[in-house]
Amino acid sequence: MSDLPLIVFDVNETLLDIRTVEPVFKRVFQDKVDVRHWFANLVLYSLALTAARSYVPFTDIGAAVFKMLADTQGVRLERADSDELRQKFSTMPPYPEVPGALESLRNAGFRLFTLTNNLAEVQAHQLERAGIAGFFEGLFSVDSVNRFKPWPQTYDHVARELAVQPSQLCMVACHAWDTLGAVAAGWSAAFVRRADNELIGVGPQPQIIGSDLTDVAQQLIARYAARR
Repeated sequence: MSDLPLIVFDVNETLLDIRTVEPVFKRVFQDKVDVRHWFANLVLYSLALTAARSYVPFTDIGAAVFKMLADTQGVRLERADSDELRQKFSTMPPYPEVPGALESLRNAGFRLFTLTNNLAEVQAHQLERAGIAGFFEGLFSVDSVNRFKPWPQTYDHVARELAVQPSQLCMVACHAWDTLGAVAAGWSAAFVRRADNELIGVGPQPQIIGSDLTDVAQQLIARYAARR
């Protein structure tokens, strides 16, 4: 068995550029609501529903949050608005450095996977459209356990499916709540600093912190592959 950890990537915002969805919010809300405010609420309510033992697919929560925010601003949404948001979110491009970073990790011998809050079919479509699906050996979705990250069962499911110990897995994400959940589940973790995302100074911390995915990949290779 390889002594390299299996690398598991978050998808939205870690690999795919959520900033490309911003024009929808500019058009609908002008400057009252931006994409990050929407996404933060999407994550918040996914966790609230999980805590309430009520699973709703991530895409449906996103649409409900979109309407909720429109209601708070007195904005009337048209069907076309919601359709455009769904289409933009499912076709986000990768950040520029992502393909090269994934290739360098794979060339160094790492096995690559994903774990996303999206439905499996949405994730598959996203990665295909982004042109990076071929880098990954397997795609995991929280839909398999009906609990959103960072709920422990989401990480445990991946370990069981891959038949490895949690310590053999490394989560790569740009969200502190995701790396926190992974480390609490016994994984290692690497944090990617994306715009408007930062670590929180309490709770389990990632072992690697990088300015972008290239930086994280280089640190992973130096930490593990270069010592083989």
